[in-house]
Amino acid sequence: MVDPIFSFFCAPYHSWEKGAVEQANGLIRRYLPKGTDFTYVTTAEINQIEKCLNNRPRKCLNYKAPYEMFHKACGALTD
Repeated sequence: MVDPIFSFFCAPYHSWEKGAVEQANGLIRRYLPKGTDFTYVTTAEINQIEKCLNNRPRKCLNYKAPYEMFHKACGALTD
């Protein structure tokens, strides 16, 4: 049996309703500040940012990285 997945949709302009999303946006903005022209951002740059963020330890994960936790849950570490 598959566990159900629940979704929550915030009201527009109610950023406080999803703090984790705002936190992630803030981390991304360290690499891509407001006003960045995304037509000049390459896929390789985005992949590098993704890799950095997914390998960054998080307090909410007991100072483990999201990449580490995901692959532990899936049962294998692969690149």
